[in-house]
Amino acid sequence: MFGHSPSASNTWCGIYAVHCKCVGTRDIRSSYLVFVSCCESATAWVVLCVRAVCLRGVFAVRATSSMKRGKKAEAEEAAADGENETGSASAKKTKKAKEPEAPILYEDPPDKMTSKDGRNANVKITSWNVDGLRAWVKKNGLDWVREESPDVLCLQETKCAEKSLPADITSMPEYPHKYWAASDEKEGYSGVAMLCKTEPLKVTYGIGKEEHDKEGRVITAEFPNYYLVTAYVPNSGRGLVRLDYRKTWDVDFRAYLSELDMQKPLVLCGDLNVAHQEIDLKNPKGNKKNAGFTPEEREGLSQLLESGFTDSFRELYPEQANAYTFWTYMMNSRGKNVGWRLDYFLLSSSLLPGLCDSKIRNKALGSDHCPITLHIAV
Repeated sequence: MFGHSPSASNTWCGIYAVHCKCVGTRDIRSSYLVFVSCCESATAWVVLCVRAVCLRGVFAVRATSSMKRGKKAEAEEAAADGENETGSASAKKTKKAKEPEAPILYEDPPDKMTSKDGRNANVKITSWNVDGLRAWVKKNGLDWVREESPDVLCLQETKCAEKSLPADITSMPEYPHKYWAASDEKEGYSGVAMLCKTEPLKVTYGIGKEEHDKEGRVITAEFPNYYLVTAYVPNSGRGLVRLDYRKTWDVDFRAYLSELDMQKPLVLCGDLNVAHQEIDLKNPKGNKKNAGFTPEEREGLSQLLESGFTDSFRELYPEQANAYTFWTYMMNSRGKNVGWRLDYFLLSSSLLPGLCDSKIRNKALGSDHCPITLHIAV
């Protein structure tokens, strides 16, 4: 038609095929004939071909842009609906990232100084596991003691032989009568102490069993109307390696206390190394196989209570939760109040009418335990 050779015609057909593809025409041959009849010169043909190529580029750009806009819109819609995996996960994380709950603290209420039978408290006893007497003294534990000013101060886990006691405590004029018990075999292990404003009638050490007494765990003072026993009960240990020994201790110690109780009523104070009920520790479910909350240890305390003694704190505050006396140094446990109630005042039943108050002084620092105080009329 334009004087082109067959090969040239084929070339033009190929170019036009590109044009047809751009504009969406599939019948290339028919479109070619129409196109040829409409074109008067090779120049017009070239111009139109260039235009076709340009249109193809424009359509391609528009198509790509449209696809991108479509994907972006889909992503935005999916994120808004929570259907996008990443968006959904982020949304879930946002929902789960709650503000940490404020710890539930125990507020020690004002001291009650009158018993149920109307008598005024005339004896004040404080017990404190100091977790190392020398370190506790350096942490100004004695300043708190002077402020509290109990008639009798009982200490556990002193970890100090009598020859190594700090002068700050041995020279305290407030407590002229001081008694110490330490481990015979291990330096810096166990140990108890009792400091009294009034001299007891008699003081004894241990419970009369060599296997127990060599660790310096018990001091008993006899006063005119009652016995006072301070004790640091053996820990069953990590992995419960001393659980069998602990069960033997519980039996022998209960027999010792019951024998004293037949002579005159007694007050038992100290670290008994057991949280008796689930209310007595923050995480009972996770500690049922750990020292201090095994069924055997809890049963040992239950049997002691059943033999005629009363947990003074639970007598007065039976439903009080979050009241603990021990917090591990790890994980900011004390700040979070993730603790255990391991320290007790147990009373003979005949002393209960004179019970005024049983205090947990959880604001006092200086040890991983806090002190407890008993007000009683005897």
